[in-house]
Amino acid sequence: MWVGGTLPLGYEMKDGKIFIVEEEAELVRSIFRRYLELGSVNELLRDLRERNIRTKTRLLSTGATRGGIPFGRGALYYLLSNHFYIGEVKYKNEILPGEQPPIMDRALFEAVRQKSRAQWSHRTVVRNKSDHRLTGLLFDDAGHRMIPTHATKAGIRYRYYVSTPVLHGEAKTASVGSVSRVPATDIEDVIVKSLKEHLAAKRDGSTTSALTLGDRSTVAELIAGIVVHRDRLVVRFKSDRADEASDRPDNQSLTIPWQKPPSKRSRRILLPHNASRSDVRPEQFERRARLVSAIARGRRWLDDVVSGRVTTVAQLCTREKCSVRQVNITISLAFLAPNLVKAAVEGRLPRGIGVERLRDPPTEWSSQFEALGLNPE
Repeated sequence: MWVGGTLPLGYEMKDGKIFIVEEEAELVRSIFRRYLELGSVNELLRDLRERNIRTKTRLLSTGATRGGIPFGRGALYYLLSNHFYIGEVKYKNEILPGEQPPIMDRALFEAVRQKSRAQWSHRTVVRNKSDHRLTGLLFDDAGHRMIPTHATKAGIRYRYYVSTPVLHGEAKTASVGSVSRVPATDIEDVIVKSLKEHLAAKRDGSTTSALTLGDRSTVAELIAGIVVHRDRLVVRFKSDRADEASDRPDNQSLTIPWQKPPSKRSRRILLPHNASRSDVRPEQFERRARLVSAIARGRRWLDDVVSGRVTTVAQLCTREKCSVRQVNITISLAFLAPNLVKAAVEGRLPRGIGVERLRDPPTEWSSQFEALGLNPE
């Protein structure tokens, strides 16, 4: 059956029948395969944007066009879970056989579906077990929610709250607040301590020992939202007329002087010859992210060649929809010295050293530093 509506990427309507658009269909299949390779929707989003892959462009009856824009998370999740691609349709919460021909085999669709489900299940378990006491309450001063996340280094788990655009890799296209990432323990301790003092003062100090703010549910009963500024935290209490984050000071809010703690470990930038440390600046975050992504891609492509999954450069070009030159440049990054790769990941390369400077490096690792004019660690 066909229930009507807009056809997804990969299909078109002709004379009342649904046909496959083969070029679009191959793009859809490549997106599914790429998701299995990268294992993350965020990584897939970045990959699609790097390759300038966009949503389907549609011509309206008015002559205007819709679509043709970079994929968002919602559009990508919808594409990856759309039963239409295996010849089925969803109607009133039922999956039924459709009139359209499938554009991929069920095995690929199910592999993506299972991986996606496993990731969401893991995220739900982590979220439910999370010890982030301010989940859902923190906002940056641009109005974006700050989401709990963590990083593990040397077996130690470090918790953070990160502004939504930064967490989703959209910092370049969205205006972020003055503080986009804060250590969780630091801000939680400040908030809980200040709340206890504030509430105890309002009650003449008689309930300080009885007041417990150790878990999120207790904090959430009191607070509607917390806005993080560069020099202060504005806590908005719940009331009949204050049910969302705001930073207007009044009798329903508490302003806490605060500054984000400095990084405990400064990054030591690799110095060019005859340069002083005060004159050298690190590479910009966006350029560093592109470089690290290109290095990872180069290693992955080289592994494809060595393992036999790809037998010719032409085959790789067709799969990745890029030129021979781009393939050669990218794969050459797989031969960078480990210390150079480590410096790139940690943001310790000086400004100006990107893909173009690092491409086609000398075979000897020590010579790579010399070619770049850098002092080795």
